[in-house]
Amino acid sequence: MPPDRPPRDVPRPPAPASRKQIAVAIAAVLVLVITGFAWRSVDSLRSNLATIGLGLGGGEDGALDILLVGTDSRTDAHGNPLTSSELEALRAGEEVASNTDTIILVRVPNDGSSATAISIPRDAYVNVPGIGKSKINAAYGATKEAERGRLVEAGKSDAAAEKEAAQAGREALVESVADLTGVTVDHYAEIGLLGFVLLTDAVGGVDVCLNAAVDEPLSGARFPAGEQTLDGSDALSFVRQRHDLPRGDLDRIVRQQVFMASLANKVLSAKTLTNPGKLNQLSSAVQRSVVLDSDWDIIDFATQLQGLAGGSVKFETIPVVDINGTTDYGESIVEVDPKAVRKYVASLAGEEPAEDASTTTSEQIPTTMPDIDVSSVAVDVANDSSVSGLASSVGNLLENEGFDLGTVGNHTGKSVSRSTVFAKTSDSDAARAVSVTLGGLPIETDSSLKTGEVRVVVTGDYTAPTSSSSSSNSASGTSTTATSPTPVEPGPPIDAGGTGPRCVN
Repeated sequence: MPPDRPPRDVPRPPAPASRKQIAVAIAAVLVLVITGFAWRSVDSLRSNLATIGLGLGGGEDGALDILLVGTDSRTDAHGNPLTSSELEALRAGEEVASNTDTIILVRVPNDGSSATAISIPRDAYVNVPGIGKSKINAAYGATKEAERGRLVEAGKSDAAAEKEAAQAGREALVESVADLTGVTVDHYAEIGLLGFVLLTDAVGGVDVCLNAAVDEPLSGARFPAGEQTLDGSDALSFVRQRHDLPRGDLDRIVRQQVFMASLANKVLSAKTLTNPGKLNQLSSAVQRSVVLDSDWDIIDFATQLQGLAGGSVKFETIPVVDINGTTDYGESIVEVDPKAVRKYVASLAGEEPAEDASTTTSEQIPTTMPDIDVSSVAVDVANDSSVSGLASSVGNLLENEGFDLGTVGNHTGKSVSRSTVFAKTSDSDAARAVSVTLGGLPIETDSSLKTGEVRVVVTGDYTAPTSSSSSSNSASGTSTTATSPTPVEPGPPIDAGGTGPRCVN
């Protein structure tokens, strides 16, 4: 039986260019957002920021939601290649890639009383438009590369194809984040490697604290234990280290969060806000490295937050099911439960997650087995969850019961909110037989299916029946219940207040 794997024609995320390129913290953009009232004195900032049109916003979900993206770009915000000395300072190699390894959603409730920066692990296994289930950092890179290839083949120049493809990648990432979190993304900000180094150096370095000494050559992270002040190049190594950490990517995220908190605290200090030279240097760093959506007036927005205290700026991570998940084809992933993520994100604005429209559609859940020869029923099974091997488990159960098992793999269409049986008509005996065998799943219609064809899409809510249904060719009834790993408990929130950096792994 084939494993749950994406169809061969689905673009996969690009492989990392090198270990040294993994991840960049996005502190520059975050500081711009939460402390931006300081920029009011810099007249040239608004006119010199790089902008893109994305057509965001328009939703009412109790908060203003800003998507912050860190890329490993080797150009500045205006598309100019970095100099050799700047590339050397990045310690990131020369190979060019399109990875978005730092993804943060900032929630600002409508009353402006707080701001929560929510980290989304780069390996979170989610639904990506045009790809299906995949790591979320594939949304931008894989979409961009597929679109660029299509445009070049259609006769577009390399420059035009690059620009349009990048736009498609950004749109796919925005949609992926919105689908995972249940929010309407209102604004978008992007920063490359250079901006992180420039901003850190502009404030005179940032204070961090390590629980133990570090010597990890892949990221260039070599630091003693305890408190220390890092300049831009060393800071980049600090936030990029992923190997030799007890919790892998989650510990890397915590490093990014404590760094951002420390940086925000330093920018908020009087020594920075009252120093024209530092403000000009910060402004120059932002202009060279930050890309914003064109509908966002960052200066006007920042003035609304000028009363925000450092302690009201918090850094957290979305709920995670398993940090060591793997797909059936061997890819390492971070398993997440979208329902738990949406509930958590909504709670930050004092709201409840919006009900998924698909849960209100008409349905039939049969309870009795129809008089039908199940061997004549062709069934495809698709996995729409991050639970490894779920489609294979369900396929085995159906095959043991005598059904004609067809394609088994990962779901590549629109994500569903719960496990569902699809058929051409809701009164299909074939669909009823499959539903009863699987413990009573709802049946919905899909006009693209032929009469007699059945497709099962299973999500993380599926639990196999403890015994076989009343099928006339019932088998032994033994089956495996898909179980989710124990949820990973989040650490305490990190904020931009306090008198010193939190010590971390």
